[in-house]
Amino acid sequence: MNCLLGLFALFLFGLQPANAMNNCSPLLSHTFPRLQDEAPQSLCQYQGKVILVVNTASFCGFTSQYEGLEKIYAKYKDQGFVVLGFPSNDFGQQEPGSNKEIADFCKNTYDVKFPMFAKSAVSGSSPNPFFKMLIAKTGTTPKWNFYKYLIDRNGNVVDSFGSMTKPTSSSITGQIEKLLGEKAQ
Repeated sequence: MNCLLGLFALFLFGLQPANAMNNCSPLLSHTFPRLQDEAPQSLCQYQGKVILVVNTASFCGFTSQYEGLEKIYAKYKDQGFVVLGFPSNDFGQQEPGSNKEIADFCKNTYDVKFPMFAKSAVSGSSPNPFFKMLIAKTGTTPKWNFYKYLIDRNGNVVDSFGSMTKPTSSSITGQIEKLLGEKAQ
């Protein structure tokens, strides 16, 4: 009975079992508010998946990339792939809205279903802790909106892509497919 109560508590409060947290890579050991309701979300829940991290903006020339991001998310999600979107107002002030406005835009304009997090800084003197680690591990800072980092199933950054590289490009999808074929260690 105590075991059932414990499982119910985990479900109810969205907590992760201790062993899931212990197996989480340092890169994914961060929690951010979800865009839609600002509920805290641990990135550890994506451990074991191939991850494409993207900083986004609603009023950018690259905003139409949401369509490609959603397309590859839908194509590969059942194989263990996820896109994580991080709206940011760092470049050209192209994400000025509130989290609610951004969420509404993403849903109503592009029907975005992949996980999105609350607006935060991704560059400059104080990027959010996740992007700070991505920058440190790759030596590359996002240069503009829709910069992309690819992470393997073990929580290691394997590549980064500039804003000009479309999510559906063979350079990205080829690496996603390769990484999906590899098992987590």
